[in-house]
Amino acid sequence: MAQYKLAHIDLNAGRSELHDALDLTGAEISCNLLPAGVSVPFVHSHRNNEEIYIVLDGAGKVYIDGEVLPLKAGDCFRIDPSAERCLSAADDSPIHFLCIQVKAGSLEGYTMNDGVISESRPEWL
Repeated sequence: MAQYKLAHIDLNAGRSELHDALDLTGAEISCNLLPAGVSVPFVHSHRNNEEIYIVLDGAGKVYIDGEVLPLKAGDCFRIDPSAERCLSAADDSPIHFLCIQVKAGSLEGYTMNDGVISESRPEWL
């Protein structure tokens, strides 16, 4: 059995969730596209999961615990589980973003501590 799963998502879809597409076990990831002037239709928080957002393209704003912050391509932010949040596209621009959910406090290491260099080499190395 392969130790990977490859999937393709429609980057123009309103929302594509990767949980089932990739059989994820440690994170919830979605690719989101809000048309100009459109908002996520609710404010929400989480019990356990922090969220990391990466704005890929466009502009908009995010509501976090009553504060409104502007967003543009390249902006990245993390939100504590209990913080209330909602995103909206600018009136004149769609916003395309990734949202990654992980259990707060669960990271025991990162790439520099977890990575293991292999002697294997693909043809381009």
